[in-house]
Amino acid sequence: MKNEKDLIEVLNRNPVWPPPIWLMRQAGRYLPEYRELRAKAGSFWALCNSPELAAEVTLQPIRRFGLDAAIIFSDILTVPAALGCAVTIEEGEGPRLNPVTSADRFERDHSRWTKSLAPAYETLQRVRRALPPKTSLIGFAGAPWTLATYLAAGRGRDEQRAAKLLGFREPEQFAALLDVLGECIAFHLIGQLNAGADAVQIFDSWAGGLAADAFASWVVAPTKKIVDAIRTVHPKAKIIGFPRASTLSGYDSYLRETGVDAISLDTSAPLRWAREVLSPRAALQGNLDPIALVAGGRALDESVDEILATLKGTPFIFNLGHGILPDTPIAHVAQLVARVRGSG
Repeated sequence: MKNEKDLIEVLNRNPVWPPPIWLMRQAGRYLPEYRELRAKAGSFWALCNSPELAAEVTLQPIRRFGLDAAIIFSDILTVPAALGCAVTIEEGEGPRLNPVTSADRFERDHSRWTKSLAPAYETLQRVRRALPPKTSLIGFAGAPWTLATYLAAGRGRDEQRAAKLLGFREPEQFAALLDVLGECIAFHLIGQLNAGADAVQIFDSWAGGLAADAFASWVVAPTKKIVDAIRTVHPKAKIIGFPRASTLSGYDSYLRETGVDAISLDTSAPLRWAREVLSPRAALQGNLDPIALVAGGRALDESVDEILATLKGTPFIFNLGHGILPDTPIAHVAQLVARVRGSG
């Protein structure tokens, strides 16, 4: 029997056309209604941790564009915060944390994890009640490697150096750090599924630039543990993996080893290769260049048409290769959605 939610139907590896569409960072600074609520909250972190406001932000792009999925408005650093790490997000500078090189001081009490992460679960419950029946609800978390890069460097952005040094110099200590992060991530994703998420996505934003052995140890193996832990509780859970900017062999091994239901592709991933090599084993998601969305016009239409032509007939979710940029015109998002929806 066909699932009433097109995105879940695709995650069950059944093609749907036109394909379902949602966009990473679809709730954010490009929307004036988001900026208004952000000012009301006083800070980004306060906005993430206010279920009433976070639910409203999650629903804003659904109301505007009728997208096929809502993704909870939250932040990947809620997991380090649950582990007892002090997190601050400075305007224009991004997150700041006290650098962490060991899991020894992490908070391991699950009841405290639940209390710290409770705003996300309440947000999901609020959004679940408000969503149209055909609209899927997605939860998410950052992957262990990506969170480790933030923790080791004490800051955001692509700061792989500190984490790599720790992994090379203290491999056992680094493995223990990844294990505890993975335990909390799995706990959080299970909590989101319990709260009403139809699917979850694991963001490994800094998975690119790793040698094959490091990728296997720091990206693939920890993600497999998370997927296995989720499936112990929710055997039929739908999980999307996003090992951003991986090599082709990296994408292949990630999909083969982790057991995710779908793999999200960054803009540089060649779609003809993905259709041939990855699509027989999982649904694909991606991979429009966010800059093409900023550009709009003919460039946007041609980019969308090329993706649709390449992946028609496969289980596919239309998305970006990374998140919506703050300077994206709202009219271009509407143009994108109309172009995808008109492809049937």
